[in-house]
Amino acid sequence: MKRILLFILIFFTGISIHSYAQGNLLITPMRVVFEGNKQIEEFNLVNTGKDTTTFSISFLQYTMNEDGTLVKTENPDTLKMPAAPYLRIYPQQVTLAPGEPQVIMLQYRRKPIMPGEYRSHLYFRAEKDNSPPGTKKANTETTSQLSIQLTAVYGLCIPIIIRTNEVKVSSTLSDLELESTQASSQYLKFTINRSGNISTYGDIVVEHIPLQGKKVQIAIVRGVGVYTDINKRKMVVKLNSTPGSPLSKGKMKVSYIANDVSNKPVLYAEGELGI
Repeated sequence: MKRILLFILIFFTGISIHSYAQGNLLITPMRVVFEGNKQIEEFNLVNTGKDTTTFSISFLQYTMNEDGTLVKTENPDTLKMPAAPYLRIYPQQVTLAPGEPQVIMLQYRRKPIMPGEYRSHLYFRAEKDNSPPGTKKANTETTSQLSIQLTAVYGLCIPIIIRTNEVKVSSTLSDLELESTQASSQYLKFTINRSGNISTYGDIVVEHIPLQGKKVQIAIVRGVGVYTDINKRKMVVKLNSTPGSPLSKGKMKVSYIANDVSNKPVLYAEGELGI
């Protein structure tokens, strides 16, 4: 029997829900920021699958490109401000039966580090089934044929951020452009500009304000982050409008609203585009 491993990596650069289930693992929370006097975070894991599964937990380093994609850093020692050296996770491996919960502790160990933001990703990986070939019951009607077993190995990457001493950030929106054709949906392109020593994280809200009538929300993208690796991020947002039916005259208003772990929405930036 041939076994093919499918490696599926799920990144959480920021999604504005508090838990997420993927690959038979439910985890809460999916983004952590250590600031102020906070030194401990608890992760709640639940195996939502039908089989007993072992999950390994470690740290990885990623950098962000201007299109928002994350790229794994092959040499973490080259990074200036990783968070991993100041973090401790325990236990580092758990085996969970179906439906079994587990609490994982993440501790921030304070050290005299420079002001600003430090970031690493906490990586939860479901280990593959190491059962010897032939130990599972085979279908006697198909034993003479070649069979292929697909085993998905899932990984969940959660950003862990440390912010120390004086931090500051500001953001603007620029290069707003409406792209549409008669045969396709409409898209809004724009750039998020970031300056300061920490990242931004929030929701993008797009509203259509017609010349007459009430404004209507036509798009929302939750959990948009701009890491300190970059000073700008290019965005393309699909609008909730009928294909082939252009928006009426007026303007579009775009808001970038901070919604960090404090759950206190703050406006980062606004932009408008006449149509």
